[in-house]
Amino acid sequence: MCGRYAVTTDPAKLAAEIDAINEVGDADVRESYNVAPTTTVMTVVQRHEHGSPDDVAARRVRAMRWGLVPSWTKELGKGPLLLNARAETLAEKPAFRQSLPGKRCLIPMDGWYEWKPGPPGPKGKPTKIPFYMSPTDGTRLFMGGLWAAWRPAEARAAGDDSQWVSSTTIITTDAVGKLQDVHHRMPLIMPYEYWDAWLDPDAAADPLLLAPPAAELVDAIDIREVSPLVNHVANDGPELLEPVGSVG
Repeated sequence: MCGRYAVTTDPAKLAAEIDAINEVGDADVRESYNVAPTTTVMTVVQRHEHGSPDDVAARRVRAMRWGLVPSWTKELGKGPLLLNARAETLAEKPAFRQSLPGKRCLIPMDGWYEWKPGPPGPKGKPTKIPFYMSPTDGTRLFMGGLWAAWRPAEARAAGDDSQWVSSTTIITTDAVGKLQDVHHRMPLIMPYEYWDAWLDPDAAADPLLLAPPAAELVDAIDIREVSPLVNHVANDGPELLEPVGSVG
């Protein structure tokens, strides 16, 4: 799974970097070394201009709530926290199959965290050791995701278009290569050459795009043990990435 990650750029820089339109506006999206569930995060989508379905779909950077909220949800914050979606069952799960045909996105990140069981702590309590995975060359990762749009039932009934909430989930797949030493699942890395096909709002997703990443992509990922400071969402700073050990 992927329950915490780091992203150290802002929407304007990201939009310039990937030739996209910055539509984040005044949403509270910030650089963070400890992005946590329900945080407002940056995503990349490809959409037509509103009301112009025949124009060329453009790449756009948008703010979304991390934790997908299906359209039928009665109350925001109630129900399961859908942070991740298994690539193998996207077309089967009601919460995700509505988004798969035309609401696919990318989630940019510098790297992600995962935990392994550690030795017993004080009084024999179990501990978890955090690890950070990121590209060895310092480039940015883009993970495959899905998104959804939700609004309260009263807003739907009144035809109120001002209360939409966009939300996203990170797709996961079987871990590959050395990443299996940390966890049996990993986020679905989406290489640049797949972007156009993955983001196309007018075409179905090619199942090949949902396959575990190629070995060479995983070989370019660095794995390092980091400080348990990351275990607490209130902690946020570059010290969270300082290595305290290594694996693999």
